[in-house]
Amino acid sequence: MSTAWRIGVDERRCIGTSICAGTAPEHFRLVDGVSTPLADVVAPSEVILAAADSCPVEAITVRDTTDDRLIAPQE
Repeated sequence: MSTAWRIGVDERRCIGTSICAGTAPEHFRLVDGVSTPLADVVAPSEVILAAADSCPVEAITVRDTTDDRLIAPQE
């Protein structure tokens, strides 16, 4: 298992529901109505997966920094 994940937010897809910021406020905030990760690379955490999986438009991606494998959202 990876020791680090990369969080990405597709600003074109994000509709600003703030579910991610409510689910994982230590990792996401809204800036000008768009979700923004507080850090690009983070330690693996279930709350990050919950935030990505709860995004209604799948704007959040979580990737393994080792091999760029998509971890979330799950297809």
